[in-house]
Amino acid sequence: MAHKSVDHRSQAEDAPAEILPTWMAPDGAPVACVEKIKVLNENILEIREMCQEALEDAVLMGCDEQQIRDVLLRLVRSLEEPFKD
Repeated sequence: MAHKSVDHRSQAEDAPAEILPTWMAPDGAPVACVEKIKVLNENILEIREMCQEALEDAVLMGCDEQQIRDVLLRLVRSLEEPFKD
């Protein structure tokens, strides 16, 4: 399916807080750098858009909605911890 270009700046302003949280450092302090927050928010919005499109495609192709949701959750849970030493 075709993917459309989206302006994430306007989406970030409209996104619910549970989608775009206050980003926290490992020590519990909020991330203060505006550029870091912007990149994090853009990444989350792009992932959300891709997941939404995958869900819609699956349902349109006759797949069970709950199954694709479960697959997407397993995908996230399977991500490896970065920089683990």
